[in-house]
Amino acid sequence: MTATLTHEKTAEAAAEPQAPAPRQMPRLRSPRWGRLVLAFPVPLAVLLIWHLGVQFGWTLPFGIRMAQLPTPADVGVRLADLFVGGLLPSPFSGEVYQHIWASLVRVAYGFGLAVALAVPFGVILGRSALVMKLFEPTINVIRPIPVTAWAPLALIIIGIGDRSAIFLVFLAAFFPMLISTAAAVAQVPPRLLEAAAMLGMPRWKRMVAVVVPSSIPGIFSGLRVGLGLAWALLVVGEMVGINIGLGAMIFEGRQLNQIDLIMAGMVIIGVLGFLTDRLLTALLKLLSRGRPVLQEVA
Repeated sequence: MTATLTHEKTAEAAAEPQAPAPRQMPRLRSPRWGRLVLAFPVPLAVLLIWHLGVQFGWTLPFGIRMAQLPTPADVGVRLADLFVGGLLPSPFSGEVYQHIWASLVRVAYGFGLAVALAVPFGVILGRSALVMKLFEPTINVIRPIPVTAWAPLALIIIGIGDRSAIFLVFLAAFFPMLISTAAAVAQVPPRLLEAAAMLGMPRWKRMVAVVVPSSIPGIFSGLRVGLGLAWALLVVGEMVGINIGLGAMIFEGRQLNQIDLIMAGMVIIGVLGFLTDRLLTALLKLLSRGRPVLQEVA
């Protein structure tokens, strides 16, 4: 009897119309578009504040008199003239490409040399307590000296030209990468090295297969900081005795009291710094294929 009732209830339940399951709307996943959308509000707000500040003559902290600045539109016209030419009477009209190329070459040489020396030396510092004790005092004395203080000395001992500018770029990038690499290597968990030793891995292979991959996050952070400082200090190296380069263009704008030219040069350096940072990140992503530790950083 019980079985019959159960069968009847099951049949009735099956006969009843089932409520349609709620449709799930497809979720649009586009982190790239999301980042792009979020990247616009702050620059637009800066441009708006800049325009209003110039129009109404605001005075900002540190005594910044906005009335002395050109408007964003003026800087935009100057940028267009630098790239296209013929819009303004200027010796730099349409000539910005050679200045960009010259600056890119100097940054590439200085930054590349800094990477080639700072990363291996940083690995040695991080793994050897003796080497750290030998070099740390000297490094901590030299490191705080501003690159701008090295500029007059570089002009005397190296001379006017590309080599002094490349030397200053090298100094700007070297120490951040050295410190970041040494700190990252020193923080590698000892258990990883112990496990590698138990597997019979020789010391040099432990360095290549364990220490360096585990230190990549810190090393990469140092590379990004060093690249940013390389662009920041490039201007110092190009302001004296160099005729071609973005720093030379900015210095000429100061001599001619053309603030729009100065700010246009600043914008170009900022964009180039951003693009080279993205290129560095893309390179890491390319190298991180099949390496989980690197993929987390990229």
